[in-house]
Amino acid sequence: MRFTLFLFSLFFFTFTFCQQKSYYLFVGTYTNGKSEGIYVYDFDSESGKTSIISKIKANNPSYLAISKDEKYVYAIDDDRNNTCSKAAAYRFDKKTGSLSFINKKSNKGIGACYVAIDSKRKWLFMANYASGSLSVLPINKDGSIDTVRQFLQHTGSSINIQRQKEPHVHTTVLSPDEKYLFTTDLGTDRINKYAFNPSYYNPLTSTIDSVTQSTPGNGPRHIAFSNTGDFVYFINELSGTIDAFSNKNNQLELIQTSIIDSVNNGNTQRGSADIHLSPDGKFLYATNRGPYNSIATYRVNKVDGKLTFLQMIPTGGIQPRNFTIDPTGSFILIGHQKSDNITFFKRDKITGLLIQIKNTIEVGSPVCLKMIPKD
Repeated sequence: MRFTLFLFSLFFFTFTFCQQKSYYLFVGTYTNGKSEGIYVYDFDSESGKTSIISKIKANNPSYLAISKDEKYVYAIDDDRNNTCSKAAAYRFDKKTGSLSFINKKSNKGIGACYVAIDSKRKWLFMANYASGSLSVLPINKDGSIDTVRQFLQHTGSSINIQRQKEPHVHTTVLSPDEKYLFTTDLGTDRINKYAFNPSYYNPLTSTIDSVTQSTPGNGPRHIAFSNTGDFVYFINELSGTIDAFSNKNNQLELIQTSIIDSVNNGNTQRGSADIHLSPDGKFLYATNRGPYNSIATYRVNKVDGKLTFLQMIPTGGIQPRNFTIDPTGSFILIGHQKSDNITFFKRDKITGLLIQIKNTIEVGSPVCLKMIPKD
């Protein structure tokens, strides 16, 4: 009898654990239009339905990072007037779904476009597009942000005279083992790698193999690591391509380049934006702006990391930027900067293919989507 009760309890616990369906959806925006700041929604992973929970006024919080303990949210704070950007810290109450402002600090750079934090919540990293620089700020125990500790200025240019006259750092992404920080520089066609030690006073140091040169004119933008870190994918804004690299011992080696848009009408304009792997690592998705407003689906070969093109469909809005795949892998949500909407796609977990559904969120200039479980 006791054994039967034990099995029942184990089954109930496992079933309950696997049935997590309620999530918080955070939306970062540009606030020069209809938006007021950061929005928090309830998201149901079974139905795809959402409802607004809270919002907080902020200054162009165009990218967000959530701490591993899910108690803090960090955001860009930028007036977009060629003055120094700031990093802003917020406390998040998981019971009420509300954010409260803690503080903000200048990052000494201009035009911040990406923010990330380490898993121990000791350091915050920001990419500054306009000034072509990288900022590193300490995070205090109470979640507040301290004064800039490191400011790393990139130099150089590349072949696109309109977009690559100077460096434009676009991302700051830690490797899965957090031994290195990778950055993409759209202006110089370089991928920079810094050794990361959270215990050091200055946590980032250059390495002997610190620069990987991308194809001239690519404009590397965003990064997606495989779950194991053995492969890493870079989406290139200017060329509309994805570069797949093997990443053994954090040493990058190019293994494939793939065109992300399938439009063959002579239009050479590109505007590739974001890239993510499905939770199981079997499929990769990438958004494309420009005249296309599309999302591409690829199958990932888990042995050699190479991609096979599967699908290209419209995103249902104008200027798709950041998108997110819910933790269950059932839905993809895409934010559109210029049409002020977030569209929803049902994802087939077996084939990876997408179908747009009627669900939508109307919100001003959504450009960053993040999701965490409610419980």
